Amino acid sequence: MSAQRQIINISVPAAIAKQIEEQAKKENKTKSELMREAFRLYQFDKEWARIRMLGEQTAQRMGIETYDDIERIAG
Repeated sequence: MSAQRQIINISVPAAIAKQIEEQAKKENKTKSELMREAFRLYQFDKEWARIRMLGEQTAQRMGIETYDDIERIAG
């Protein structure tokens, strides 16, 4: 079964459009493949930023400042 596709038109400056085309050609990918990969990486980065923020909040709440503090709490 093939995945359903939806066309999304976006507008980018001409210089970026040229870079997208060149990068896609360099990697032997379509512009669509390159943009899908870029979006997945964007999502991944945003999720890791959220996880890091939650970790920092937890560390502050638990008084963790060093790796030794982690050992103290875990031990």
